Amino acid sequence: MSAAASRPAFPFTALVGQAPLQRALLLAAIDPAIGGVLVTGPRGTAKSTAARALAALLPEGAFVTLPLGASEDKLIGTLDLEAALRESAVRFAPGLLARAHGGVLYVDEVNLLPDALVDVLLDAAASGVNTVERDGVSHTHDARFVLVGTMNPEEGELRPQLLDRFGLMVELGTPYDAAQRQRIVKARLAFDADPQAFCATYEAQQAALAQRIVAARAVLGALGWSDAVHERAAQRCIEAAVDGMRADLVMLRAARALAAFEGANAVSPDHVDQVADSVLAHRRRAMPEGASAPSSAQPPSTRNEPHTEASADSDSDADWGELPPEPVAARAVKGVIPLPAKKR
Repeated sequence: MSAAASRPAFPFTALVGQAPLQRALLLAAIDPAIGGVLVTGPRGTAKSTAARALAALLPEGAFVTLPLGASEDKLIGTLDLEAALRESAVRFAPGLLARAHGGVLYVDEVNLLPDALVDVLLDAAASGVNTVERDGVSHTHDARFVLVGTMNPEEGELRPQLLDRFGLMVELGTPYDAAQRQRIVKARLAFDADPQAFCATYEAQQAALAQRIVAARAVLGALGWSDAVHERAAQRCIEAAVDGMRADLVMLRAARALAAFEGANAVSPDHVDQVADSVLAHRRRAMPEGASAPSSAQPPSTRNEPHTEASADSDSDADWGELPPEPVAARAVKGVIPLPAKKR
């Protein structure tokens, strides 16, 4: 075994200044159905280090990297059609999705991947299943993994349709606090100097955190959502003017995962508030100026209502930008001779 292969991962509990990212990764590990985590930020902000550190906490410990330029067959696997026709048996050559089952699938610069590959990744991450079909022959296998995609916004953006399908998003920045930078650098230098000794100092914390993940997964299905929790999630999504309902679903799953991680007896609206930022970071849209959230208590306007200035704005027959007439005071103009009044 090479030295690189035997080198331990940087301890998850030793990460410095990465609390939002650590929480998002833990939530996705507890409930992979959340749909993965998108991490944006400049180079050198420990994106890959955090993903490797998470994999080391999971029981299976698999860490699989999808390289740029990978084919769809390499990602999803291939079927031997000749064997299927000759032996009436399906021979499946596993791809990266099968190898990542139970662990972490890391995709660096996900914004540079072809859209078709990103679609496959997100489908498998959300469903936990991968299906390979060729000429009427299909094979299905479990593919439950934590998808971690990273990107540098300066190198291009993801299409909004793909961006929305990532469950959570965390934006990283370069720290400009001198004390924090020193803590980060000192921890990294200590790890590089003696990885085994450095990891040994965090062994107890790592074991305790790994056990919390296992325990949270075990109770996840027993936690439900009250009407108050549903209402808070809906309110947060309406305030962010999100498109569709995916944000509501992800927010509820993430809140439940957080409650399970904390050992709570029930999901609370506070859990919703704690996960809202990472759910809405890539989905939030600006409300149109002057617009307010619609209320189901307000009846829709009809054409039989009085035509006021407010209703004119919403009248589909009115010209855009049309203003109602306003009375203007008349005044005498010099040099103009008034006409004589008509005799009755």
